Amino acid sequence: MTFMGGKDRWRTMPWMVLALAFLILPLGVVSIYFVIIQPIVIGTWCTLCLITALAMAIMIPFSLDEFVAMGQFLTASHRAGKPFWRTFWTGGAMEGGSEDHARALLAPKSQMFAQSARGVTFPLALLASCAIGVWLTFTRLTFGSSGTMANSDHMMGLLVVTFSIIAFAEVARSVRFLNVPIGLWLIVAPWVLNGSTSSLGSWSSVIVGLLILTLAIPRGSIKNSYGGYNVFIV
Repeated sequence: MTFMGGKDRWRTMPWMVLALAFLILPLGVVSIYFVIIQPIVIGTWCTLCLITALAMAIMIPFSLDEFVAMGQFLTASHRAGKPFWRTFWTGGAMEGGSEDHARALLAPKSQMFAQSARGVTFPLALLASCAIGVWLTFTRLTFGSSGTMANSDHMMGLLVVTFSIIAFAEVARSVRFLNVPIGLWLIVAPWVLNGSTSSLGSWSSVIVGLLILTLAIPRGSIKNSYGGYNVFIV
């Protein structure tokens, strides 16, 4: 489905873009959920599940800009008085739009990655958040955490990784703000949960929480324009 149609399929095949979104988003959420509950519920990891969850999470930011473009197109067509379902199934033209000079998706191999990565950037703040999130999942080993504190670190760490990866998409950059309540919780957690076995581990959680809060503030570079949707990119 990724290779169906051309670079303008958001307006020529809206149904396909929506179908791809239904495959990627729900399956991504389910895969990430299973990874989160594995060490908490069954006390171990599943390597295949980890690989699947990472693959699904990475696919989300690479598909969101196309999904937004499809939504903008259908909304504009409906406001122009065109039949919604006919446009949804058969596509149409984007009146008043500018010419897209980007290379087609089915470009030479040397250009395919660059084309697929359009709309995705990797700010240092988000990359650092991902690294911190991964580190949080190992506090059972690094600080000897146990019980609810270890489970909390594991869950919060994977959520930070997930939100940061989704925020790689320029159209979803504001998702990084979901890391703010996680940072606040990490500051409070050592003092309200059982399982923090050392003061070093407790204060480490506070420092990590402050870091996640700070890293959620910078927006990072936005290289593309998304029309009326630009107001939502903060």
